[in-house]
Amino acid sequence: NKLAAPSLLFLAITSGATAQSTFHGNLARTGVFQSAGPKVLHGIKWEFKTAGAIVASPAISNGLVYVGSSDGSMYAVEQTTGQQKWKAATGGPIASSPSVADGMVFFVSYDGGLYALDAITGSRKWRYSTSFERRFEAKGLHGAAPSSQLMPDPFDIYLSSPAVFNGRVYFGSSDGNIYALNEKTGIVEWKFETRDVVHASPAISGNTLFIGSWDSYLYALDTESGAEKWRFKTGEDPVDHNQIGLQSSAAVVGDTVYVGCRDGHLYAVDAATGRKRWDYPTSKSWVNDTPAVFDGSVYFGTGDTKRFHSVDAKTGKLQFTVGTFTNVWSSPAIADGIVYFGNLNGSLFAVDAKTGTVAWEFQTESSKRDILHVLNPDRTRRNENAVNGFGDFQDMTVYWYKNYSLGAIVSSPVVGSGEVYFGSTDGSLYALN
Repeated sequence: NKLAAPSLLFLAITSGATAQSTFHGNLARTGVFQSAGPKVLHGIKWEFKTAGAIVASPAISNGLVYVGSSDGSMYAVEQTTGQQKWKAATGGPIASSPSVADGMVFFVSYDGGLYALDAITGSRKWRYSTSFERRFEAKGLHGAAPSSQLMPDPFDIYLSSPAVFNGRVYFGSSDGNIYALNEKTGIVEWKFETRDVVHASPAISGNTLFIGSWDSYLYALDTESGAEKWRFKTGEDPVDHNQIGLQSSAAVVGDTVYVGCRDGHLYAVDAATGRKRWDYPTSKSWVNDTPAVFDGSVYFGTGDTKRFHSVDAKTGKLQFTVGTFTNVWSSPAIADGIVYFGNLNGSLFAVDAKTGTVAWEFQTESSKRDILHVLNPDRTRRNENAVNGFGDFQDMTVYWYKNYSLGAIVSSPVVGSGEVYFGSTDGSLYALN
């Protein structure tokens, strides 16, 4: 239990966000929730429909559940009933998880804006415009044809989720910058330039901000000045641009930073120096979810290997894996000994954190219908590696269209009031009890 205490202490001393009101449970992004969730699935308490896919994660505050949708709107929904309280439109899809602090809701839209809304009414307080928001892009991406064409990456599905701390809002942008804005006014207090898209969410511990960029570096910055403390180098892939980039956000517990990477590793890095302590290789399988860390273990899912892992937090030694039928992008949430996470088949898993035993599995209605016949009866995928028809980069978009048709769960669960809340790509926000 040595690693649990620092994260709990961190929750007690930081300001600006509670354990349910920001991405992955707290500013250190540990994925730990204080409220128990359902150990036995009773069913759907309520389901709220938006007009677009939900890829971001919900946040809970003031008895409301906040979530953004690709329909371009941020929603506030009554936690007890699932009834809409308010809806606020932006000029683009929302793939950023909201942070609720000091009476305001902060999030990023694809229209290039960081929004600050009144948490109770949804009225706009201010909006800061970055240069733009876009997906990571490269020529010959993932080995797709034509090799000379610049392609946006369909697998880059998230925008940065803000962190609110000591009067500032911190987030990353597609323009390559990491920003610190004044919480009340939206005025830039500092920004730090990286060499590529930043869609990871900042983690904060003490006076240090940790965030990764598609330029292959994990950065540690001073929260007050934006000065760089160190940078940690991950893998490169200059030809296919497949095994490169940090979509995963960092999780910080004690003196260690844990982060996944598209280079096929989970890294443990010294928080003070940026030196690698260990890395766990995943057979070149992406780790795009943010790891959860609790009670001496690190939990995370992988892409192509289709597994959910538990490894020892000090050594990186494997403790168990759970087969998940398909890729895991949903960042795990831990509550009262249960780990909750989703997969691209439209399933939400509840797994015993000590043994890896699956306590229950929930399937979205879109997954059950499977209108495109993506799944076999055993929930594996049909012809997963078959050419989708175009023979070029468009096949990657078709792949994601199939995932969306299943109500894929790439949103990360939030646990509160004995329930678990998450979004799916069929546009639904679920509350399970």
